[in-house]
Amino acid sequence: MIVQEIIAKSVLSKSQIYDYAINPYVGCSHSCRYCYAAFMRRFTGHKEKWGEFVDVKINAPELLAKEIKRKQLGRVWVSGVCDPYQVVEKRYELTRKCLEILVKNQWPVTIQTKSSLVLRDIEILEKFKDIEVGFSITTADEKIRKLFEPGASPIKERIHALDVLHSKGIQTFAMIAPILPGAEGLIEELAEKVDHILIDRVNYFYANRIYTENRMDWAKEDPFFIEGAEELKEGFKKQGIPVRVLF
Repeated sequence: MIVQEIIAKSVLSKSQIYDYAINPYVGCSHSCRYCYAAFMRRFTGHKEKWGEFVDVKINAPELLAKEIKRKQLGRVWVSGVCDPYQVVEKRYELTRKCLEILVKNQWPVTIQTKSSLVLRDIEILEKFKDIEVGFSITTADEKIRKLFEPGASPIKERIHALDVLHSKGIQTFAMIAPILPGAEGLIEELAEKVDHILIDRVNYFYANRIYTENRMDWAKEDPFFIEGAEELKEGFKKQGIPVRVLF
């Protein structure tokens, strides 16, 4: 893993999903084989494969403290094209410092991660008036997880983190995206641990285009996703969990 510190020009950027997004890092050590964010290499100039580099925006908290004063209040996505709690966060604590600024100003926040490290900051999360924490979980099969998400937290750690956060009264959700083999096992595992579920298929344009060497052609089999989403949707509805299918 190649880690380098960089100076960013801005950190609170407009988002197509929420009002804003904060990405304290460029790149991600989770090395997920289907990751749509791999398109970032087109703009950063990295020659390394996705998952083999992380740039650390060491001035991210300082930038946020300035930008938050001059921008209109809005929901912030932490993060859009990196995992805010990937391994380097243990050392740099950029996500933690940014959250401290956001909670001080009481901006609404949506955190999305695959790392149980988020529990480190639970005392900050509890101070927000409007926050939700989501975990991307694509399968209940740990063997499949290791194959597609080699650097991410084990499935049981993610589910445990959701359970802890939910028990503290923090809004939680799980995003099953893409649906991988073994996803049906999540129906019982996530019961009483999340407030809602999001389901999506793989992002064909980026994942299949960039990872053709990883045999992503199976992702073109639409019936797999359609049937899988329907099975998951019905299963979660029986558990009383609201579900939204995004395709």
